[in-house]
Amino acid sequence: QVHLVESGGGLVQAGGSLRLSCAASRSIFSFNVMNWYRQSPGKQRELVATLQGASINYADFVKGRFTISRDNAKNTVDLQMNSLKPEDTAVYYCNAIASIASGFYGAYWGQGTQVTVSS
Repeated sequence: QVHLVESGGGLVQAGGSLRLSCAASRSIFSFNVMNWYRQSPGKQRELVATLQGASINYADFVKGRFTISRDNAKNTVDLQMNSLKPEDTAVYYCNAIASIASGFYGAYWGQGTQVTVSS
C-alpha cells in the first residue's frame, strides 16, 4: 500500500502565506512524478505544480507565487504558497505517479488539505 498525507492547510488572509507538505509511505525518489492539484466546489480539479526529476512546472495562475520543492531529510514534497488570493481557496491534493513494470504505472492520491483565503 502506498499512502500520501497532506498537511499545512488552514485559514489565511489575502496576501498571506502557507506551506503545504506531502508525506509518503515510501521514498519520494521512487516516484517518477509528484504533483499538487486543487479543487473548489463546483469546479474541475486543476493541476497547480509538477515536480518531475529536475524539472518543475507551474500553472499560470500560481507562477511567481507558489514554489514546489523536495525535502530530502523529511521525505516530503512541499508547496510554498505566497501572496495568496481568495481564488486560491480550495482543497489541495498531493498526487504521485510511479512506474510498476514496463509499460505500466500507478497513480496515488492523498486525502487533501483545506486552504481558505479570506478577503
